[in-house]
Amino acid sequence: MSSPLTGPPPPLLEARRVTMVFGSGLLRFRGFVALEDLSLAIHRGRATVVAIAGESGSGKTTLARLLLGIIPPTGGSIHYNGTPLPALSAQDRLAFRRDIQAIFQDPFESFNPFYRVDHVLATAVRKFGLATSPAGARELVERALRQVGLRPDETLGRYPHQLSGGQRQRVMVARAMLIRPRVIIADEPVSMVDASLRATILESLLAMNRDLGCSIVYITHDLATAYQVSERILILYRGVVAEAGDVDAVINRPQHPYTQLLVASIPTTTGESRWGREAGQVAAAEIDAASARGCRFADRCPHVMPICRASAPPLRQTEPDRAVACYLYHPDGIPLPQTTEPARSA
Repeated sequence: MSSPLTGPPPPLLEARRVTMVFGSGLLRFRGFVALEDLSLAIHRGRATVVAIAGESGSGKTTLARLLLGIIPPTGGSIHYNGTPLPALSAQDRLAFRRDIQAIFQDPFESFNPFYRVDHVLATAVRKFGLATSPAGARELVERALRQVGLRPDETLGRYPHQLSGGQRQRVMVARAMLIRPRVIIADEPVSMVDASLRATILESLLAMNRDLGCSIVYITHDLATAYQVSERILILYRGVVAEAGDVDAVINRPQHPYTQLLVASIPTTTGESRWGREAGQVAAAEIDAASARGCRFADRCPHVMPICRASAPPLRQTEPDRAVACYLYHPDGIPLPQTTEPARSA
């Protein structure tokens, strides 16, 4: 427990105003903004599920790679227990690798095709000292496989290509269960598996959250599953946060015009949706760092005003558990008069 002198403990994992700009061009350098001025904190204590939602090109996977320390940000910093990742000692870096685990979209990329799937599980047991004997290690591995709906006798001893995509993904969830991390960065964990297996994988993640006290950063383009599994949500658009807050408020009463478009695009019972067609074509466009000013959504917004094109709207709190980056809202949450100009077609 913290004292008044020391203050509260730092977040377990924190992104502090991170920006990521990728460069291209040999003779003339051009920078493209993948993520801009994003902050996110995963605190100790009660485990939570935070969804990061957006279309292709919104910066979701870039954020995942930053949080995992795979790439360094070009601005801002990622902290573990209050220490920037580059400043971690060897011991703290090992702790970081155990506490912060990943489940990626394509599970095949997580396997070495020359090893049987046993290797990825046995390596985790050995690296983190999870068992004191081969028999104990085997028992841990088999128990983890059963927890994700796999039969050990039908899984162990096989090569990755001999398993289905859903089986490979569940092996990676089982690996995370073995390690018992404090945070899992799940980047589109069910987008490449059959619909029949999505519920099993998501339930395994929620069980880790509920039973093991593991927080989940659930990265997805699917608002429907984000609504089902998360408590809080960040809506990304072209590398910036459009709206953030309690998932019930954001999905059921969206305030940002972009969030409203996404919610309207959630598939109906007939399966019809504009997601990935009308919306996705614009989201995939790259943002030139030299000209990235104004609201990123201005060209598509039905409420666009001159100020929207002049400067980017700040993320403002509009409700106790909601923040929106939109000039339609004063800091006290009262909508501005909607004097609009016609939105240009994308």
